[in-house]
Parts: sequence; C-alpha cells; structure tokens
Amino acid sequence: MGILGFLILGLIAGAIAKAILPGRQGVGWVLTLVLGVVGALLGGWIGSLIFGGGLAEFFDLRTWLLAILGSVIVLLVYGAITSRSHRGA
Repeated sequence: MGILGFLILGLIAGAIAKAILPGRQGVGWVLTLVLGVVGALLGGWIGSLIFGGGLAEFFDLRTWLLAILGSVIVLLVYGAITSRSHRGA
C-alpha cells in the first residue's frame, strides 16, 4: 500500500473510530488523520503479533478492521490524556 493509500486509510479509520466512541472528542480532521494513521500502525502491529500478518492491501477487510481497532485504542488513550490534563488545570 502506498503512502497516499495509507493516509486515506488513516483518515477514514480515524473518522470511524470517532463515530464509534461516545462523547465529543473535539478534534479536527488533521488530528483525526494523525490519530488514524497512528492507529493504523498500531493495528498493523497488533495484527502481526496475533495473526502473523499486519496490514495488507487497501481493500482487504482485515486491513480495515485492524486500522479501526488501532484507531479506537489510540483515540481512547488520547481522550484519557486530554481529559486528565483538563481536570488538572
């Protein structure tokens, strides 16, 4: 998968992760892209550890599921970090 495909995958996976998680994350599309790409990398790493294969082709269902799973995890961590910093202020 090329870099453009990976960026599109990250943006869409991040947007889906934002739709799955309840509440308002309050992030724009650029941060959604960054969190989605980081989530896709995390999902690919998790997939390679568990299933022996990470992200494959752009239109592979396993690629999308791993990217969305990773994006949900990254968004949960991001939400926990930012909510803690807002409570402390």
